[in-house]
Amino acid sequence: MIILLTNDDGIHAPGLFALYNALKSDHDLYIVAPESEMSAVGHAITLTSPLRVKEVHKNGSFYGHAVAGTPADCVKIALRELLKTPPEVILSGINLGANVGVNLLYSGTVSAATEGAFLGVPSAAISLDSLKDPDFDFAARFSKVILRFLSTDGLSDGTALNVNIPALPPEKIRGVCITRQGTARFEERFESRTDPRGNVYYWLAGERFVGDGRSDDDFIALKQKKITITPIQYDLTSEKELKRLKSLSLTLKNHLPAAK
Repeated sequence: MIILLTNDDGIHAPGLFALYNALKSDHDLYIVAPESEMSAVGHAITLTSPLRVKEVHKNGSFYGHAVAGTPADCVKIALRELLKTPPEVILSGINLGANVGVNLLYSGTVSAATEGAFLGVPSAAISLDSLKDPDFDFAARFSKVILRFLSTDGLSDGTALNVNIPALPPEKIRGVCITRQGTARFEERFESRTDPRGNVYYWLAGERFVGDGRSDDDFIALKQKKITITPIQYDLTSEKELKRLKSLSLTLKNHLPAAK
């Protein structure tokens, strides 16, 4: 298969390299990734500066393209300019740290996958639930399972997969769970500091997930030591609220200003 690899941790991230090593013998891989870390940039794209692209080599061989932009930028420029043949699949990751709950809104890793889905390419974001001393080996091997699924079963138009893998030995993982995006959210703490000129600034000093959630939420299932696979889409419409507001449309029309 022709596969585009990207991420938000940067082109030199070990998670991306692990994914590359796991797949390179069986597939045609193209890496287009940010030249530096772009974590938590969400679905941002670059509008006010040029997207500079550089070739990156490892051990004397061409490795991929580094882009001075966001993960969504990388997917866009890869499909529109850099790849002569469109990829059959886009894999984003392997991210350092889980992407569950409302964290999906901030994640550059997930946004690269949803950008791929938006552009019509089956895509998946893969994350490892660890922030230090990561072992990407099993997560990289599990990416082959995701690839087989995408190539045989496919996805609905406009849908991507968000995959989270516990940072555990394979024998301790308690299975695979198809989940919904949970409502767990970050509770942040900021530390106030003062610079040498007397100006106050703030540093995000700590964060933790809070929220109870349902049994089929990604956050809950991941904490139960299960691999989570969540189908996600870029349509943010609240269907429930859409119906309610439509029922109120006559009332809303009555508040429109009168025509002059």
